Amino acid sequence: MSGNDRKVVLVTRRTRLEELIARFLTADQARFYVEHLGADFSDYEREHAAYQAARLTSVQTLERWGRYQIVDRSFLPNFLFGPADIVAALGPDGLVANTMKYLDGQPLLGLNPDAARHDGVLLPFAPENLASLLPEVAADKRAAKAVTMARASLADGQVLHAVNDLFIGARTHVSARYEIATRDGHERQSSSGLIVATGLGSTAWFKSIVTAALAIAGSFGGRTTGGDYTPLPWDARALRFAVREPFPSKTSQTSLVCGGLRGAETLRLRSLMPENGVIFSDGIEADHLDFNAGTEAVIGIAERQGRLIV
Repeated sequence: MSGNDRKVVLVTRRTRLEELIARFLTADQARFYVEHLGADFSDYEREHAAYQAARLTSVQTLERWGRYQIVDRSFLPNFLFGPADIVAALGPDGLVANTMKYLDGQPLLGLNPDAARHDGVLLPFAPENLASLLPEVAADKRAAKAVTMARASLADGQVLHAVNDLFIGARTHVSARYEIATRDGHERQSSSGLIVATGLGSTAWFKSIVTAALAIAGSFGGRTTGGDYTPLPWDARALRFAVREPFPSKTSQTSLVCGGLRGAETLRLRSLMPENGVIFSDGIEADHLDFNAGTEAVIGIAERQGRLIV
């Protein structure tokens, strides 16, 4: 297959302004709501204008390229990527992770729509770079960084992948109840849920959990591990997990509150919640697995890896 025969899929998302208009029907009503609360509506407008300009630049490049398709993030759970597709995600960083978990080896380009607004850890390119990048990617002449994913599987065959992290717990702000089993033991727990992080995720939500835990322990006289927290490499064939706010009681224990998985090791969880138990990944609650009474989830390292163009 020649370069320009390969389809490019551009993944986009609605801006905050578009989300407000969807809620309030018109921009004027959205403005009234935001300004009535004392907030700066012009910030929403600036963000929207920058994103639309970046989108236009990207689309103009794709029109010159040939075969392309634009997909909104909300359609990703049901979208089928072709094995030869080239995928580009028009930021922010979270959109790259949201997109990658649905890919199986396809090259992924992260485009930063507004370098003044987004950190761009996963967005090394600007939309203006797309024209020169596509021929190189299509010819497999561009380097790519491997990204390890996590995988949650249920007995009924349902599977969910994660680029950053998996959350296992309750949908609402109540205690999650479950059984947990690792190579180090088995126990019942009551907590605010678990986070299972990849190497990439160890730099994000998981890092904030560790940072808070160390600060709280130090402030109240507890012992900390000492030293600086070191995230895993993005391609490490390893996962880390942490239990959020574990509660000790007559029926719940707190000895398995953190740990790691390597190679073929797995974390097994069985729900003790009659309803509202969920497993979701990378912050997207809409695309989740139900985790209710009796359901067993097996968490491990996914066989497939993300392929982020650098």
